[in-house]
Amino acid sequence: MNYLAIDYGTKNIGLAVSTLGVISPIPVIKNDDHIFDNLKKIITDYKIDGIYVGISEGEVATLTKAFVEKLKSMLKLNIETVEEAVSTIEAQQIYIQNKNKKKDYKKLIDSVAAAVILRRVTGY
Repeated sequence: MNYLAIDYGTKNIGLAVSTLGVISPIPVIKNDDHIFDNLKKIITDYKIDGIYVGISEGEVATLTKAFVEKLKSMLKLNIETVEEAVSTIEAQQIYIQNKNKKKDYKKLIDSVAAAVILRRVTGY
């Protein structure tokens, strides 16, 4: 089965996919008027069977829950929320260990965090 993990943010959405048991971060998408069209294309392109959305606490959690509800109303897929505590910290450590370029940090870290979330739920 193929899965999509989403690290929801008010400006950017970090994404990672798991296909055939291999988790890969994919490019971040903007949280704008095209977000749901972009997600539908990704879901189709990667033949996604289920979605995991990281959820934190506070105001962002409220926004994330509203996002998940809208996503559920648009798709006929299993969509679950997953506690994302310290996923960004773990993603930062992975990013540093892999010796990625500092200039690419901001555009990659959200997708690496999504990959961390996906690894937690799939065990890959």
